[in-house]
This record gives sequence, structure tokens and C-alpha cells, in this order.
Amino acid sequence: MAFFNAIGEEIEPVVSELNSIVWGPLLLILLVGTGIFLSFRVKFLQVSQLPYALKLAFSKRQDQKSDGDISHFQALMTALSATVGIGNIAGVATAVVSGGPGAVFWMWFAAFFGMATKYGEAVLAVKYRVTNEFGQKSGGPMYYIERGLGWKWLAVLFALFGTIAAIFGIGNMTQSNSVAEALHKTFGINPWITGFVLAVLTALVIIGGIKSIGRVTAFLVPFMCLFYVFGGLVIILLNIDLLPKAIALIFKEAFTAESVGGGVLGTAVRFGIARGLFSNESGLGSAPIAAAAAKTDHPSRQGLVSMTGTFIDTMIVCSITGITLVMSGVYAGADAGVDSASLTVKAFDGFLPVFGNTVVTTGLILFAYSTILGWSYYGEKCFAYLFTDRSIYIYRIIFVLFTFIGSGLSLELIWGIADIFNALMAIPNLIALLLLSGVIAEETKKFKEIRRRETGMEPPKEVPVR
Repeated sequence: MAFFNAIGEEIEPVVSELNSIVWGPLLLILLVGTGIFLSFRVKFLQVSQLPYALKLAFSKRQDQKSDGDISHFQALMTALSATVGIGNIAGVATAVVSGGPGAVFWMWFAAFFGMATKYGEAVLAVKYRVTNEFGQKSGGPMYYIERGLGWKWLAVLFALFGTIAAIFGIGNMTQSNSVAEALHKTFGINPWITGFVLAVLTALVIIGGIKSIGRVTAFLVPFMCLFYVFGGLVIILLNIDLLPKAIALIFKEAFTAESVGGGVLGTAVRFGIARGLFSNESGLGSAPIAAAAAKTDHPSRQGLVSMTGTFIDTMIVCSITGITLVMSGVYAGADAGVDSASLTVKAFDGFLPVFGNTVVTTGLILFAYSTILGWSYYGEKCFAYLFTDRSIYIYRIIFVLFTFIGSGLSLELIWGIADIFNALMAIPNLIALLLLSGVIAEETKKFKEIRRRETGMEPPKEVPVR
């Protein structure tokens, strides 16, 4: 594989320069600004409807009579499988090291408004979804851009960027690379062996399509999230005396002059928002591809379920990592120079030797593998949009191949490619969300009328149901 590493060394400086351009202040402002704008359009339903959304996401309601391929829960777990990944471990550590403890606050800030963005994406995905030649639902930004705005060229661009991001970026090579690195450092396993095993395990699942992915993620995601959150909570509770100081430091550092006003955007603001959005993917346009497959009787119902994904990913899982890092203080010490995933291991292991290492390493492996599964579906749908539904078998072969290749390449190069194509995906999607915000608001209004009937707050009347 020396050939791939040689190419990587040649293009790494170019990738780094492009990354700094696309993830500049304008994109960060656009991402958060869209969330703020949509929050007002839907009257901050991420606050008022969160309890119902969580109940709906984890209820036994299956909507068997509704159109769709998988349940609300499976759609959420597929989306969470893609979002709860190495960004929750390595990405948070990067944000804290580069932006200080205050970056954790800005991750929360971005996630709060990102919930409205995630809701809007899912509403449009379900409203504009289509049935493909295999009788399955296909949806996502490429469909609501084409069918809602009539801009086929922009839809094609999104699908192209989404395909590349799935194969070469966040959805594949970053994940296999991080797993290979963790297993090599912890157990001395050759990265190429890890890559081969991951490739085989991925192939066994994705060959069955969304129903197979939905079944696997519905089992894997709850287990891995509970395992990591439980492990982190044990560490925090055993060191509860450090928690108040850590929380106070997060809020204090979030509003220092350097954190807020340093450079074009303050360090805490820039790294907190960028890494938070990298983790929960609000605005990227990825999660609505899974939402479009859900069995649901109304776009807003699935929108609420999808919204909980951002809450779980950032407000819960990322918070465990961020708070533990701040409590440990390793982000500011001599260890801050090590790679981000190893820094999180040091923080956890410092509080609880062996157990802490096991929690982070196991979490990293499970998070990364689940992300590979979720993003394999996203890329497949983008690829099918560009070509044909029958071309997905070619895509699956390519995807599995690069799962293997990514395990042995430069970490900096892989992360750089991931960041670039995440940004390129986000731009067409955010344009569509802003221009179709009226549709989102209208569907929300109709759904609130349905909810009033369901809860007996007004007499029954006929309301259009999609």
C-alpha cells in the first residue's frame, strides 16, 4: 500500500489548504444561522416537542400501515449509527485542545439550533421522497432540491459530494483509519488486518440494503451508546467533586475575549461549532436520507424523531467526552500533542485505569463500525441518484474496498478529505432548507393541528395527512 501513502503525501498540503477555505467563518455562520432561522420558523419546537419526540422515537408505534421501508426507531438508529462516530471521541478532543474548554459550550449551542435543522431536513425528505424501481423509498436533499426547488444541477452536485464523502471521507476511511489506529496502539494489531476484517463485516451487512442495516443498527446503536455513556457517567460520578469546577470552566472559557473574538471567529466558537456539527451532522444533509425510508403518516412526525438524533449525539454522548476531558485537564498538558482519540483514552484511563481505556477503545470501534454502516446507505442513495438503482452493487464493492484502504493511510489526509466534502455537501442542502423553509413551516402547522386532535385539545376535523 506504499502507492496510496505516496499519493497521500503529495496531496496532503492541498487538502489542508482547501479545508481551511471551505470550513471558514462563512460556512459556520451559514450552518448555525440556518438553525436559528428555522427555529423561529417552527416556533422552537425543539423545546416544546422534545418530550413527545423522544417518546415517539422509542415507542412501539411502528406505523405498519404507512408508507416506508423501516420503522421510526430503525430510521433513527440508522441515522445515529452514522452520526455517533469518532467525532464523539476524537472530534470532541480536537475541539477542546484547539478551542479550550469553552468549545464544549459552543458545541451545545450549535446542537440546540441544529435540532431545528435536523427536523427541517427530515420533513422535506419524507415530503419529497419517491419510490424506486425496487419498491423502496428514496429521499434526501437531492430529491427535495430537485422536486422542491426544481434545480436538478444542484441536486446532482449534492449527490456527487455525498457519494465522495461516503467513500473517501467521513463515512468510511476516517472510521476504518481510527479503528485501525486504536487497535494497533492498544493491541499491536496490524492496521491492514483490521481494515480487512472491517471490510468483510461491512460487506456482510450492506449487501442486504436498508432493511439489513436497520436491523443491525437497531441492535448495535443502543448498546454502544449506553455502554459509552454508562462508562463515562461512572467516571464522572466517582469524581463528582471535579464536576462543578469543570462546568464553571466550560461556561467561563466560552466567553473570554480570545474564545469569542480571537481571529475572524473565536477559537472556542470556531472549533466548538465545527466539531459539534461534524459529529451530529445537522445541516449536512446526510440524516434525511435515512429519514426518507421511515414508515410514517406525516413528514413532521419523522422530523421530530430525527431531531432527537442531534440531542442524543451532542447533548448526551459528546457531553460525556467533553466534560471528562475538562475534568481531567489533559487537554492543556504535555499530552495535548498526541492524537485526539488517544487523548480521550488518557483522560478516561487517568480516572479509572484499564476500565477507562476499555470504554473509549470499545466505544471507538463500535462507533466507527456503525458509522460505516450508516454512511454506506447514504452514499448508496447518492450513487443511485447519479446513475441507476441497479448500479448500487458497483457502489457497494467500491465502498468495501475503500474501507480496507482507509485503514492504512495518513490520518491527517483522511480527516482533511472528510471535512472538505462535508462542507461541500452542506452548502446545497442549506440553500434548499432556507428556500423551502415555508414548506417546513406549513407542514409543521398542519401537524400541530393533527396533534391537537390526537390529544383531544379540539374537536375532530378533517386535516390533510401526508
